[in-house]
Amino acid sequence: MQSQTPSADMAIAIKSIPTLENQAAQSFVKKAESSVQKRGTVDFSKQIKSASNILAKAQLK
Repeated sequence: MQSQTPSADMAIAIKSIPTLENQAAQSFVKKAESSVQKRGTVDFSKQIKSASNILAKAQLK
């Protein structure tokens, strides 16, 4: 059995995770909630109409 150097047996240090506090945290939450509300507001009616026209010209049923 070979002995290993002490540094090979040591664990890797866990770095601290930065956290948002005070004004930065409030601003982040406000922007996140705004993004969630805007998420479903995309209007695809023009694309649907265009696709329907293409399928009608191709006579697919």
